[in-house]
Amino acid sequence: MEIMINAPTTVVSVKPVVLTAPGRDEDLQVRVSAPAIGRELPIILFSHGYGWSLDGYGPLVDFWASQGFVVIQPTHLDSRTLNLPPEDPRTPLIWRFRVEDMKRILDQLDLIEASVPGLGGRLDRSRIAAAGHSFGGQTVGTLLGARVLDAHGEPGEDMSDSRIKAGVLLATTGKGGADLSPFAAEHFPFMNPSFADMSTPTLVIAGDHDQSPLSTRGPDWFTDPYFLSPGSKSLLTLFGAEHSLGGIPGYNVTETTDESPERVALIQRLSLAYLHNALDLDTSSWPAALAALEESESPLGRIESK
Repeated sequence: MEIMINAPTTVVSVKPVVLTAPGRDEDLQVRVSAPAIGRELPIILFSHGYGWSLDGYGPLVDFWASQGFVVIQPTHLDSRTLNLPPEDPRTPLIWRFRVEDMKRILDQLDLIEASVPGLGGRLDRSRIAAAGHSFGGQTVGTLLGARVLDAHGEPGEDMSDSRIKAGVLLATTGKGGADLSPFAAEHFPFMNPSFADMSTPTLVIAGDHDQSPLSTRGPDWFTDPYFLSPGSKSLLTLFGAEHSLGGIPGYNVTETTDESPERVALIQRLSLAYLHNALDLDTSSWPAALAALEESESPLGRIESK
C-alpha cells in the first residue's frame, strides 16, 4: 500500500525551552522540532503517555516535523524524569496540570518562537492541532471538549481550547464507571470522561489487541472516543496492534510489545493526511490515503468516518 508523502525536509530540534509556570512548582520544559525551511508552518502539540517526557515519540514527532509541522512536546509532571512521589499534593491533579501545560504552550508561543533559532515569524497560529498517546490522549481529549464526570456522574469544568482545530487520539482510554477495573477506579477517579461535548474534528487510532488492565472491557474500550462523541470523526482500527501501536513511543523502546515498523509507517502517513485535511492544508491527500488503504490486498487496519 502506497500513501504518498513529500520528500522529508531537514528538522531542527531545540530542548529544553523553559516556560514559567506559576502554581506548578516546576518550570514547564518543552521540546520544539521544526522544519529548517518553509513559512506559515502549522503546529502540533503532542502530549506524551504516562511516565514519558519531551524526549519520547520520535517516530511520530520526527516524521511530522520532516513533513512541515512544528511539533511542541511538554514534559508533564508524571514524567519519570521528574520522579514526583505518590504523596506529592500535585499527584491527584496531574491530569489537570497536563491540560494546563498544553494551554500554557499556546499562551507562550511568542517565547517559544523566539527561543528557536530561525523560527521567528514562521508559525501559522490559525492551524493548530493536538495529538496524544494513552494518558496524553485523555489530556488532548479534554482540550477537544471531553469532560471529566464527578462521583455523581455530572460533567466537570469545560477545559476545551478553541485554538486547537483538530486532534489525533492514539490508544486513548474510554468510559469510566463500571468499565474501569477496581484498581483504576480507586487510583484514577479522573478516568471517567464524557465525550458528549468533544466536537472538534478528531482522528481516533485504536489497536484491536490493546487489552488494558485499567478496564473490564476489551480493546473496543479504546474506540469510545469515536463512538461516543459528536461531530466529524474518523476511527483507524489497527489489526493486531497493542498499546504501543507498533512502536510509536520511541525507537527500539522496551515497552513496545507489538513492534511493527509497517504499522508505525501507516500511522505516520494517515495522521499526516488527516491533519492536512482537517486543517485545510491539502484536501486531496486524505481521500487518497483512504483509497490506498481500502485497495490494499493485505491492509494493516480499517477506517470508518462519521
